[in-house]
Amino acid sequence: MSILFAILLFSVLIFVHELGHFLAAKASGVQVNEFALFMGPAFFKKQVGETLYSIRCIPFGGYCAMEGEDGESDNPRAFGRAAWWKRLIILAAGAFMNLVIGFLLFTIVYAPTEQFVVPVVSYVEETSALGEGNGLRAGDRILKVDGEKIYVQSDFEMLLTIHGGEVHDFLVERNGEKVLLEDVSTQKREFTNEDGTISSRYGITFTVVDANFWETAGYIWNTGLDTVRIVRLSLQMLFNGQAGVQDLTGPVGIVQQISTVAEQSPSGYAALMNMLYFGGLIAINLAVMNLLPIPALDGGRIVGLLLTTAVETVTKKKINPKYEAYLHGAGMILLLGLMAVIFFKDIFMIFKG
Repeated sequence: MSILFAILLFSVLIFVHELGHFLAAKASGVQVNEFALFMGPAFFKKQVGETLYSIRCIPFGGYCAMEGEDGESDNPRAFGRAAWWKRLIILAAGAFMNLVIGFLLFTIVYAPTEQFVVPVVSYVEETSALGEGNGLRAGDRILKVDGEKIYVQSDFEMLLTIHGGEVHDFLVERNGEKVLLEDVSTQKREFTNEDGTISSRYGITFTVVDANFWETAGYIWNTGLDTVRIVRLSLQMLFNGQAGVQDLTGPVGIVQQISTVAEQSPSGYAALMNMLYFGGLIAINLAVMNLLPIPALDGGRIVGLLLTTAVETVTKKKINPKYEAYLHGAGMILLLGLMAVIFFKDIFMIFKG
């Protein structure tokens, strides 16, 4: 059931993305030739006015085919003939819809929550390295770790892990003032737990607050912003060598992860909430990744639109759209190649595991 849910989730997210393009195109007066749910051969078609609505056989993806989207067209309602700002809205609408659905899913997950853990230190154990010297104190609200903002409490350990090392800088709010704590030791040490067992940890406890409307709304908003930031951090790790292609995952790997999380959940309700949380993460990731200035993606097309508009405004000459189409075609080939590599890597890891 979790695998079916994950596949359905991907289909919904892609459908919502294409729906954003469709609604923006219709509102802008651009002719939409076909709006399709799923891919492959169509088993249902219905022509309504100028648009063919279809449902296709492969339960994944979908598309919104606009007149003159990838080439010249004499149709006055072609995509390429619309005002540049209308084309910009149409291109960005898909990612916007993914952001909306991402925040909506986070709202569903966190609305019932009765308490939240916030990045405010409530207690520092005596032998904690973080409390020594110019370290953390009870009551400190941690604002940044090594210059990176703390959106939610879980960012604390995540950022320490990503940046590595045993010494870090903290920006905290202490007694109403911002205080920079430099070169704070963050060594984990062994502490005795309440049940008598020994564990290695930082030795600090964070504050738990009761949920209310503003606390919940703020937590949802910060979780969304944190998800956007995680995409940027992940790309940084790829470029600086902290991560490689082996660390990337695609739809197959994500479906496997969602399935694993669901199976490890203590109840059916918890499994559903965990899968919806994953859905929010994926939706916002799709939005951000799709807006990257990479040919074939909406972000690449937006950059191309802005550049060609600027050049045409200065030179008063129209640039042949086929050149941009060639660029996006090449980008699509490279993107599909990367997706194929990740797909087979995920399949191999499943069978290996």
